[in-house]
Amino acid sequence: MSEQLENEQPSSLRLVRRDQEHRMARFYTMHVAQTLFGGWDLVREWGRIGSPGTLRIIPFETLDESERALRRIEKQKRKRGYL
Repeated sequence: MSEQLENEQPSSLRLVRRDQEHRMARFYTMHVAQTLFGGWDLVREWGRIGSPGTLRIIPFETLDESERALRRIEKQKRKRGYL
C-alpha cells in the first residue's frame, strides 16, 4: 500500500471507563466510514460493557471534517475519565 493511501485511512477509536466503586463499566467507540455517495460518516456507539450500545451516525462532506469531529469528541470523553 502506498504511503499516501496509508495516511488517508479513516480514524477509529475505542475508549473505556471503569469505576468499581460506582459499579460502572462503559465503552465508547467511534470510527469514520466513507458512504456510497462520496461523503463521510462518523459512527459513534456507546453503552455498558457487555450490553448493546446506542448507535449514532453523523454525516460529513469531507474526511477532514469527520476526523476533526472525532478528535473533538475524543477530547471531551477523555476529560470525563475515558481511557
